[in-house]
Amino acid sequence: MTWTGRTWTGRSRNDNGGDGVTGTMGDSAEPADAAAAAASIRLAVARIARRLRQAHRVGDVTLSEASVLSRLSRDGADSPGSLAELERVRPQAMASTLGALEERGLVSREPDSRDGRRAVIAVTDAGRKVLIDRRSESVQRLTDVLDGEFTPAERQRLLAVVPLLDRLAERL
Repeated sequence: MTWTGRTWTGRSRNDNGGDGVTGTMGDSAEPADAAAAAASIRLAVARIARRLRQAHRVGDVTLSEASVLSRLSRDGADSPGSLAELERVRPQAMASTLGALEERGLVSREPDSRDGRRAVIAVTDAGRKVLIDRRSESVQRLTDVLDGEFTPAERQRLLAVVPLLDRLAERL
């Protein structure tokens, strides 16, 4: 099946072994083709993320920096190596990201109390403020569009998909 932006077109096999049907976003028909679903989800999520990033001020934190700040704020202090592994980047890339955040006072680096050879990175109050401001801007933009362009039923359907998207993100 192929997603045209509003409609699934083509034929696929459904769970009962029969032929699938063409459907729209409003139908209960689901694409049986995992590759088509993956491509559609990737495109939609990338477009949303890109548009939200474009709305942020010049000089704002990068997406990588925001991800690290968010993780530190949510999960607490962590080592650079662990952060690199969790963010699935090379240690050198994480060192660069942490250096930029530290230079701007958004994270702090302290010796690990259990192992003085290791460093532990923590988000600062300034880093938390950046996160709150960034989230507020993004949430307000999303709120404006959802209020103005989507019906309550459509908003409910979008909300119902969030746990599935979270599960997908955790498995990637």
